[in-house]
Amino acid sequence: MEAMRKSNYYMSLGMLGALFFVFGLVSWVNSILVPYFKISCELHSEVQGYLANFAFYIAYLVMTFPASALLSRVGFKHGVEYGLWILGTGALLFTPAALVRSYNLFLIGLFTMGTGMAVLQTAANPFVTIIGPIESAARRISVMGICNKFAGILAPIIFAAVVIRPSDKVIIDQVGAGLLEGPAKEAALDQMIRGVIPPYIVLGLFLFVFGYFFFKSSIPEVNPDGSGKDDVSEETESRSILSYPYLVLGAFALFCHLGSQAVSINTIMGYAQSMGVDMLQAKVFPSFTLGCILFGYLLGVLFIPKYLSQQKALIICTVTGLVLSFCVILAGSPVHLFGLDADLSIWFLVLLGIPNSLIYAGIWPLAIHDLGRHTSIGSSVMVMGLCANAIVPLVYAWLVDITGSARVGYWILVPCFIYMIFYAVKGCKIERW
Repeated sequence: MEAMRKSNYYMSLGMLGALFFVFGLVSWVNSILVPYFKISCELHSEVQGYLANFAFYIAYLVMTFPASALLSRVGFKHGVEYGLWILGTGALLFTPAALVRSYNLFLIGLFTMGTGMAVLQTAANPFVTIIGPIESAARRISVMGICNKFAGILAPIIFAAVVIRPSDKVIIDQVGAGLLEGPAKEAALDQMIRGVIPPYIVLGLFLFVFGYFFFKSSIPEVNPDGSGKDDVSEETESRSILSYPYLVLGAFALFCHLGSQAVSINTIMGYAQSMGVDMLQAKVFPSFTLGCILFGYLLGVLFIPKYLSQQKALIICTVTGLVLSFCVILAGSPVHLFGLDADLSIWFLVLLGIPNSLIYAGIWPLAIHDLGRHTSIGSSVMVMGLCANAIVPLVYAWLVDITGSARVGYWILVPCFIYMIFYAVKGCKIERW
């Protein structure tokens, strides 16, 4: 990697930045789709609604090792091309799903998109880490995070504007009030759900075109498995991937982080509605949260590693996250901010985006350092942690269903942040079981 020319280095970062923009564009729109599917597909529980997140993110658990095998067989650039094409295929499946208003077919489309994302994440994350010194990996990941979260800020706004039309609000109100029944209700819901067809056709076609141009670009082929092979010790060569405690503990820390982040973003719109905020106003809260995450990434670029080490930044962020989690659960009073009347706890949930921003960038390099020939498979283990986006929001939904309180569901954040504090302080230093 040291021999890579500077022009190729910046080209690589630029193309990877574009990839992470796509990750954000695709992933964060789920915060809009969950409540939308719940109404249009007539779902009757929180758990059913969050199956959309589950179908998308469970692919990270079941498809990561096949994705790693694919990359080993076809190479990084072809793998990214195929990953984007799989992602585009999933987006195009939304058209038949909307035409027949089948939630199961939507779930198949989301799982297909998740499979494409598993391929892309398995390729991109280790490359960002090994392309430069490990000490500055958090800075590079922060730059990628800016691209990712900038797309995440735009995605809910654009998709809400394109998919959720003013006429949809009328339909939602009429269905909720019981004013639509029988054929009239079916026709209205058919009209409502078909609003997803045009944007997902555009998204699918864009992903196919981007995949072709990515492969044809001058970005060099890379092999994360080859990183460090020449200077790795005989002991490292003989060790099993599971014999690295800081990796295994780090994968679970990443699971806790991504699960808690998914809860804070994907549930905030529904939580705001449960607190009396109108749907058309509530749709801006995911973008507010992602704006805070983007601000946190900018802080990471400025301060890591120049003023703060990766580990110290991780400790600060995890402790702050725990404090804000308690504020979400315990605080409650109406406030007026940015032209919105909302409960104070919603704004604490928004602020949780700031510490959440740097936790991913802090955990990843601490978990895969000094893995030698195991770097690629170690990265695959880490990518599996992204399945938390499927599992933890489902636990949140289950808590909401059994207690009847959206606020009580946020207790799931507390054990997640407690474990992340443990990893930041102690777990990342454990070299032996």
